[in-house]
Amino acid sequence: MTPDSPLVDIVLASPNHNERRVPGGPDMLLIHYTGMGTGDDAVRWLCDPVSAVSCHYLVHEDGRIVQMVPEARRAWHAGVGNWRGQDDINSRSIGIEIVNLGHAAGYPDFPEAQVRAVAQLCADCAARWAIPPERLLGHSDVAPGRKADPGEKFPWDQLFRAGLGHYVEAAPIAGGRFFGLGDRGDPVAAYQGLLAAYGYGVPIDGTFGETTRQATIAFQRHFRRACVDGVADASTVETLHRLLMQLPQSPLRRPGAVAQATADRVHVSA
Repeated sequence: MTPDSPLVDIVLASPNHNERRVPGGPDMLLIHYTGMGTGDDAVRWLCDPVSAVSCHYLVHEDGRIVQMVPEARRAWHAGVGNWRGQDDINSRSIGIEIVNLGHAAGYPDFPEAQVRAVAQLCADCAARWAIPPERLLGHSDVAPGRKADPGEKFPWDQLFRAGLGHYVEAAPIAGGRFFGLGDRGDPVAAYQGLLAAYGYGVPIDGTFGETTRQATIAFQRHFRRACVDGVADASTVETLHRLLMQLPQSPLRRPGAVAQATADRVHVSA
């Protein structure tokens, strides 16, 4: 296998891949952590036919980049997920695994060399496939409740300063009305509408159930990392609103947009 990126240090081909099932190639970058003891453990697992999992790239703690599946092929890294109403995330994405023990085993910080390598790799892939900044996502974004990676320690803001991804400074955590598990009503439906407008797979049913709570946690892990509690407080809602306003084709700026109406309802109720 010939590496797709000049940044690749070594190719260790995995047999676990197949044809992409959507036309046009990948339009999403998906960041994971390995959640295993060592990078070598992860490589062995991702190359094992028995595991039925793989990724396109793996980035070690020291910044070494391994390619395991050609970018043109469908690696098996995302599992069941959804983003902006689209499923089969594997067919739409390039999967990048970052060596890290994960939440279940102490969740260490991501080393600077590793973060730099991830940023460079993301920039290279995004340029090659014309991937929009807002489609640089974490595994937990597309699979809330099922996955927590890369988690709240991953420095999305640092990548954004390097020109990667979609990000805003989180609104300060303060008081004010908030929504939590079990709340019901139009303001909850309005908040769900904002989450769905950004891309999260939530029902807009006016009930703050477990699916909405898990989507809120996923949103906070990515965009409001100072407090990940699954509660839609004023900081969470305002940060989400800022993100929507800064999308290149923001649903909040369309005349008569439903998303703008739901945003107004949330802010009036807060």
